[in-house]
Amino acid sequence: MFGVKITGTGKYIPEKKITNFDLEKMVDTTNEWILSRSGIEERYFAAENEATSDMSIKAIYSALEKSNTKPEELDMIIVGTYTPDNIFPSTACIIQGKIGAVNAWAWDLNAACSGFVYSLITASQFIMTGSHNKILVVGADTSSRILDFEDRTSCVLFGDGAGAVVIEPCEEGNGILDWVAGADGTGAEHIIMPAGGSRKPASVETVNNREHFFKMNGKDVFKFSTRALPQMITDLLTKNNLSPDDIKLLIPHQANIRIIESGAKKAGIKRENIFINLDKYGNTVAGTIPIALDEALSQNRIKQGDYIILAGFGGGLTWAGLLIKWI
Repeated sequence: MFGVKITGTGKYIPEKKITNFDLEKMVDTTNEWILSRSGIEERYFAAENEATSDMSIKAIYSALEKSNTKPEELDMIIVGTYTPDNIFPSTACIIQGKIGAVNAWAWDLNAACSGFVYSLITASQFIMTGSHNKILVVGADTSSRILDFEDRTSCVLFGDGAGAVVIEPCEEGNGILDWVAGADGTGAEHIIMPAGGSRKPASVETVNNREHFFKMNGKDVFKFSTRALPQMITDLLTKNNLSPDDIKLLIPHQANIRIIESGAKKAGIKRENIFINLDKYGNTVAGTIPIALDEALSQNRIKQGDYIILAGFGGGLTWAGLLIKWI
């Protein structure tokens, strides 16, 4: 068995900035209300001609350059997203064609806010077994396309963005060390777009009922998230005989500052060892963790030999955590 290391990271944030004060003019809300409940100050929305694949490709080129990888060297592309360009074909296939990754097979994975970590766990198995050498993993979402600006409780939380990583083999005992993941489909209705699939295809009725927009039961999602985050961290620490003080950086899904601080505190992770950028970008769904990882590296907050944890949680309901010894 091989180890798995991340050799390149990249991110892309759209140009259009939307502050809380901008949202005050769009919906019945205030800067104080948004900031106190989420910790978000601003977020960015994709341009009219930008889709999930467009944002992804800009992040991908950065990751490929940092890993000294040519597109034709890629064996696989996995895109974690809940806002694909189209229901089909996959956004990963669109990306594969546009970047010229002629030797890669490609597919999407939909686990909402857990999508990037789910995708990275999946991709790592192909490296560990020796069947693949270079895999591109993307987390990207264009939530602005499905937000309901008549629902002030949810539309203020999300932004658009993309992150990407390249993974390759390394010596066993370094890189990705362990993972935990799970799902609870009994909570599927808590984060949902009710129409547009085979259950409720598009119709005049579904459009009039605003069923093609993002819907969230915030109270139940909050309860779930504040349980899932500390449990993932604790499970990874226990399985690997580590203490909270051994973790140099926790990179959690950037959903809500209260969820992050509560979950980290329960798991014993110090505040200074948590990476937070949701104040700048909001919740970019599958994009949050790879965007944060790229920023953490650019700020020299991760060094060789450091233990870090990536932790995603959200729609499905789903959760997934990765323990990495950075190399």
